[in-house]
Amino acid sequence: MIPWLFDRPAFPPVERALREPEGLIAAGGELGPEWLLAAYRRGIFPWYSPGEPILWWSPDPRLVLFPGEIRITRSLRKTLRQGRFEIRLDTAFAEVMAACAAPREPGGGTWITAEMQAAYLRMHELGYAHSVESWSDGRLVGGLYGMALGRAFFGESMFSRQSDASKVALAHLARFLEMRDYAVIDCQMTTQHLLSMGAREVSRSDFSRGLATWTHEGPPTGRWPADAAQGMDWR
Repeated sequence: MIPWLFDRPAFPPVERALREPEGLIAAGGELGPEWLLAAYRRGIFPWYSPGEPILWWSPDPRLVLFPGEIRITRSLRKTLRQGRFEIRLDTAFAEVMAACAAPREPGGGTWITAEMQAAYLRMHELGYAHSVESWSDGRLVGGLYGMALGRAFFGESMFSRQSDASKVALAHLARFLEMRDYAVIDCQMTTQHLLSMGAREVSRSDFSRGLATWTHEGPPTGRWPADAAQGMDWR
């Protein structure tokens, strides 16, 4: 059994998460700033479908990408050097979330509900949630968004409307975070796509120990400079 949360974010220890379904740790509660900050500092994130209560997860193992370990293939490096996309930070957060929420196939659903979009937009306004955007000819064609706490970045979702647009955004995010001495990019769930870009699995216990330090040190919250990822050297 998992606990039902009511009026305060009293999350149980992550070691109590279920094995089936993997990582489910609690249900209920809210998506306000107090709840989200308490959850992410413990390595817990919300993930649920429309019509369900809020479900909170902490899977084991955890997929992470250490910024300096991102794998740039020869073809992606060529794309980066060509500068096919203009990269901007925090200029279109709501639009990035909406694009990530759009069904990937006709009739498909999404876990990025209107409630989730409103909650993370509030976190963006408070300086915790960020977007990395790929633009082409003045159009938003790819990007990603997530939460930054201390020296940890928690990736949530990405989208692409042109080939390599989301990969270029991720590459710029990793380089930007490495330059700012961030320790980790949390990828949450394991996918072959992220494994191919250098992410690797770590145990939940190791991840939790790291967060205990990472989320309490590092740069202050606040909106990232829009042009901070431009002009990077990809030789």
